[in-house]
Amino acid sequence: MSLAVVYSRAQAGMAAPLVRVEVHLANGLPGIAIVGLPETAVKESRDRVRAAIVNSRFEFPARRITINLSPADLPKEGGRFDLPIALGILAASGQIPADELAAHECLGELSLAGALHPVRGVLPAALAARDAGRALLLPADNASEAALASGLAVGGAPDLLAVCAHLSGGQRLTADPPPRPQPQRWDVDLADVRGQPAARRALEIAAAGRHHLLMVGPPGTGKTMLASRLPTILPPMTEQEALEAAAVASIARGGFDVRQWGLRPFRAPHHTASGVALVGGGSQPAPGEISLAHHGVLFLDELTEFDRRVLDVLREPLETGRITISRAARQAEFPARFQLVAAMNPCPQGYDCDLRHNCQCTPEQQRRYRNRISAPLLDRIDLQIEVPKLPREALHDGPPGEDSATVQRRVVAARERQLARAGKANADLGNREVEAHCRLDAAGRQLLDTAMARFNLSARAYHRILKVARTIADLAGAEAIDTTHLSEALGYRAMDRWRQGA
Repeated sequence: MSLAVVYSRAQAGMAAPLVRVEVHLANGLPGIAIVGLPETAVKESRDRVRAAIVNSRFEFPARRITINLSPADLPKEGGRFDLPIALGILAASGQIPADELAAHECLGELSLAGALHPVRGVLPAALAARDAGRALLLPADNASEAALASGLAVGGAPDLLAVCAHLSGGQRLTADPPPRPQPQRWDVDLADVRGQPAARRALEIAAAGRHHLLMVGPPGTGKTMLASRLPTILPPMTEQEALEAAAVASIARGGFDVRQWGLRPFRAPHHTASGVALVGGGSQPAPGEISLAHHGVLFLDELTEFDRRVLDVLREPLETGRITISRAARQAEFPARFQLVAAMNPCPQGYDCDLRHNCQCTPEQQRRYRNRISAPLLDRIDLQIEVPKLPREALHDGPPGEDSATVQRRVVAARERQLARAGKANADLGNREVEAHCRLDAAGRQLLDTAMARFNLSARAYHRILKVARTIADLAGAEAIDTTHLSEALGYRAMDRWRQGA
C-alpha cells in the first residue's frame, strides 16, 4: 500500500482540531515534501523522522514521499506531528499494519534515536480524541495527563519502536490511572494571621460568594499574607473545574503538572507585567495570567504600581469570564473566570497612613495616586476594605484566629446554598437573577437608596452590593436579606467613601 492516513490533533487556542496526516509514496527521486500550512518546526520534522525510523531499525523508503496535513488552511506548529508522520511512512511502506491506525490518534515529538519527547496541549487533544471515540498514542511523559480524560484509552510509549509493536499486535501500551484529587494540604493556614478580624471576615465573604477583593493599607499589615491564604478556604474544585483549569495550563508554555490536579490556581504576576502577559496574546495566541488563574485566584500586589492601561484590560474579562485574542491571521478564546484579589497602599508614602487620617501627602499627590486605578475597574471590585496597622501587642499577645479548615466549612455551606438556589456563585448572578434572589424589604431599599445618593454609586455598584449582601445572608443561613446584611455589605465600599471624603 502506498497511501496511509494517520489521525492527529493541532492546537488552536483551547481547541484541538482534527488533523489528517496523509502519506503517499510515489516513484521518482527520493525526497520528502510536507504540505498543509506547516510552520518551520513541522517542516524540520522530515529530518527527525528520517533519523528516528532508521535508528529504530526500520527501512526508510527510497521513494518520493508526499505528506499532506489536512485541513490545509489550519496552521500546524510544533513537533507534535513527528509521530503520526513516522507512522504514516511506515504504514504506507507496509512495515506496520495500516488498518490499526483508523482507531487511534497520535501525538509526539521524535528524537533522532527514535525516543518520544513530551509535547504541550495534550489534555485538550485527549478530550477531543475521547469524544471522537478513538484511542490516543503519545509519549509516556504525557500519558498521565491524557489519562485525566476519563473514558479514553491511552497508550504511553517511550519510543517509536514501542508504538509500532502496539499497532502490530505485540506488547500493548497502557497508562497509569489518572490521579485523583487528594485532601488539600497547604503550607499556609489562615490561623497564621494575627488580628485583622475585619479583613478575615471580608476574605471569608469573598470566598463564599466568589467576590473580587481589594485591600488597602500601609505596608506590613498582612495584605499579602491574607491573599495567599484565600485558596485554603475556597470550596474544593469540581472535576469539571479541575479539567478546565488543567486544560489551560496544558497549552501554556510551562505545561500542566499532574501533581497540581484538583488544586485551585494562585497566580501573582509582578507589577511590571504587560497587558499581553495578563490577558494573553502573541502571534500564536497563548493564555495569559488571567486564564492561568481560571477557577482560581489572581493576586495583584502593589496594584497602583501596575500601568493603568494594563489594569484596564482586566475590565472585560472580569465581567464575562473569558477573553478573546484577535490577531491578523488567528483568533483564540480562552476562559478567564478568576477571582481577583488586589492590594495597595493608601497613598504614595504609605507608612502610618489610612484612607482618611495621618497622611502627609498633598491633595494633588493623593489625587494622582488614586487616578492610577480607573473608576470603571474599581466599580467591578465587590469588596474594598481597609487593612489597618496592627498594635504591637496584637502580634505577640493576640489569640490565633480560626484555621482554614473551620472557615472553609462555612464557605462550602454558603456556596452550596447558592448552587441550590441559582446554580452558580452569587458573584456570577445576572441582573434578572439579582432581582429574583436579592430582594430587599422597605427598610433595606431606603438604606440602599440613601447610600447610592451619598456616595454617587453606579448601577453596577448597586447590583454588586446586593450580591455581597446575599452572600452575607447565606453565611448566616438566612433566607432573606435584612438591613444587618445590607449594612455590612455597604461597609465594604472603602474606596467609595474615600473618593467622597467620608
